Amino acid sequence: MKFLMWVCVDPELAGTAEDKPDDWVAVAGSRRLEGHQLRPVSDATTLWPRDGGTFVSDGPFAETKEQIAGYDILDCADLAEAIDVAAAHPVAKFGAIELRPVWE
Repeated sequence: MKFLMWVCVDPELAGTAEDKPDDWVAVAGSRRLEGHQLRPVSDATTLWPRDGGTFVSDGPFAETKEQIAGYDILDCADLAEAIDVAAAHPVAKFGAIELRPVWE
């Protein structure tokens, strides 16, 4: 079962905990199919196609303090295993991790 894992951080708290993503990647092993850090929200573009046109806005969809800093795609047996893998991510110590099953 595949899960999209959003890695969410409060930019003011980023770097306040020991951050060793390479260690987490090694522990996740083959359950982590891919993942990347995202560029800052200042580089985001949001669009809403409506009424034959497309409204385009600079910035993220939601105005929130926490920002999506990266993502990973996990392949785990079930949600319990995905939670175990995600909880060990270094950002989980000061940020939040969101898991969503991929519709396959």
